[in-house]
Amino acid sequence: MVTSFTPWDLPLPCASNHSNLQYFLQCITPIVPTRLLPNQASNGFLQTHDEAEKDIVEGFTLRDLWHSYTEWSAYGASVPIVLNNGDHVVQYYTPSLSALQIYTRKPLSSPRSVFDQIDEKFWGLAHRAEQGNGSFYNYRGRDKINKSSSNVSCLSPNTTWYNSTTFPFGSCCTQTANQCGYLYYQYNEMASPYDRLPLIVKIKELAKHYPGLVDLCSTDLSPYSWMAIAWYPVYQIPTVRNAKELSACFLTYHPLSSLSQGSKNIMSEKEKLQGKSCSGEISLPPFAVVTYKMSGTLWINPETSDQDIIICQRTAACYWLKQLQFQHHDFNFFMSRQFQNYQCSP
Repeated sequence: MVTSFTPWDLPLPCASNHSNLQYFLQCITPIVPTRLLPNQASNGFLQTHDEAEKDIVEGFTLRDLWHSYTEWSAYGASVPIVLNNGDHVVQYYTPSLSALQIYTRKPLSSPRSVFDQIDEKFWGLAHRAEQGNGSFYNYRGRDKINKSSSNVSCLSPNTTWYNSTTFPFGSCCTQTANQCGYLYYQYNEMASPYDRLPLIVKIKELAKHYPGLVDLCSTDLSPYSWMAIAWYPVYQIPTVRNAKELSACFLTYHPLSSLSQGSKNIMSEKEKLQGKSCSGEISLPPFAVVTYKMSGTLWINPETSDQDIIICQRTAACYWLKQLQFQHHDFNFFMSRQFQNYQCSP
C-alpha cells in the first residue's frame, strides 16, 4: 500500500530556516510500490556483485509509476507553502509530461526509431534519405543512422561524465557510445502548457502505440532512462491575491531504472525480512530541477541552502541533456526566460 498524506501532515515551522523549495521537491516526489522482478542484468551496466548474482531483484513497473500520478493529474499536487508574512497556503500544481527517454537493457522485438514523436522543425532535422538503404542523418547533419537498428547510441564516443553526485547513476567514468542501451521511445513536448493533456491521459494516449510505456519494468531499463515533468500552478487554498511568487513553475527530472542511484527504497526492515512479493515502496526524487518565474525570498530563503540547491540542480539538468545530446524544448524555454544569453546546447 502506497503511503499517502495530506499536505498538512508536514510540519510548517515559522522559523527563518524554513524552505518552501525543499517542501515542494518532497511533495512532488512519486512514491511507487516495489515488486520482486526477474533480474535483467546485462553486461555494460553498473550493478553490484550481489545484485548481478540474484535471479530476482526489487523494482517497480511503469504502470505503477504512472498510477502514482493519478490524483495529481486530476486535482493537482498539493504543496504547503509558508508566505513571507507567516500565513500558510496550499498551492496545487498540475503535472504534464515534458520529456521522456526509455532505453532498454536488451533489444525488444519491435525497436523504435530514434526520432519517433520528435518535432523535426525543433531538431532542425533535414531528412536526406538515401534511396534503397533506409538511412537518414541525425539533427547535426552527421553520423548516419540506420532505421532498422535498435542499438542506437545516445552518447558520443569517450564522453566523460561529471561529478557522480550530479547524476542518478555511477561514479565519474568514461562512457562509450554503446552504453545507453536500446532506445525504445522518446518524447519531447512542444505544446503550450495550456494545450497539454494531463499526464495520465497523455501516457494512456502514447501507450496505445507504445505499450512498453506501461508494460515495462524498471529492471528492463538502462540507467539512462529518464522523464521530465513540468509543474504549473493552478490554484491555492485559501486564495492569495497579488502574490507573484506563487506563479513559479518547475521542471523536474526523474530516473526510471532500478539501477539509478537517484531512487530511494523506503521499505521497512520488517518487510525486508518477510520477503513479500510487493515488499515496499521506492521514491523517485528529482535528480535535476529547473525553475521559471521564481523570484524573491518565498522560494529562495537566504537562511537555507536553497540557492545552492537551485544552482546544482539546474547544472545537473544542463549536463544531463548535453551528455544525452537531447534538445529539451521546455528546458530551453525555461532557461531562455532566466538568462537571455544562456546557452546549453549539445
